[in-house]
Amino acid sequence: MAGREQFETDLTHMKEAIIALSKSAEDALYKAIDALFNQDLDLANNVISHDNLIDEQEHTINDQTILLMAKQQPVATDLRRLVISLQITADIERMADNAKNIAKSTLHLGEDHRLIIHPRIKEMRDMAMNMNQTAIKAFQYEDISIAGKLSDMDNEVDRLYETIIHDILNETATNPEKIQYVMQMAFSARYIERFADHITNIGESILYLVKGKSYKLN
Repeated sequence: MAGREQFETDLTHMKEAIIALSKSAEDALYKAIDALFNQDLDLANNVISHDNLIDEQEHTINDQTILLMAKQQPVATDLRRLVISLQITADIERMADNAKNIAKSTLHLGEDHRLIIHPRIKEMRDMAMNMNQTAIKAFQYEDISIAGKLSDMDNEVDRLYETIIHDILNETATNPEKIQYVMQMAFSARYIERFADHITNIGESILYLVKGKSYKLN
């Protein structure tokens, strides 16, 4: 196989690995919120332990990307594509970390805490998952029109985050004994908001890849 053909094949495999990593982070968020609502400590521990596998996948992608840089010595768009791959992979790893932190909040609350989890946290999760699927599609096709949609989607997540925080702070004012609950709810909502922020970073990376200029979606 000619050098360029091999390089294109390696790029395709790398992109597939990054997409799979992104789906793993999304799955971690889904399970973490399910564990929170269902007081499922086993599922929360599963999310935490699986994060190690996501970290390993990130390291593998990074190593392969750096090896490609060394072997091919790419320039222009090819070089941007590899650099952006490193950035996107780092954002995905941090997305998974936020899912892991939600699972830790579930462990802090424990079983049978008899507390009602704010219902809109699940809505916030679904918004973030939709953002991730949009980012995956934008990355797969290097489509800036799709990537540009992430800005408005992130704004919606931010607005819902503010609503949740407002609600639970009001609850603290009337039920000060629920401070531990309020802290873990605030943390969990914040982790989802940060999850979405990293997806927005991915959108910015895609814009830079295609246009060769930095753009802010936040």
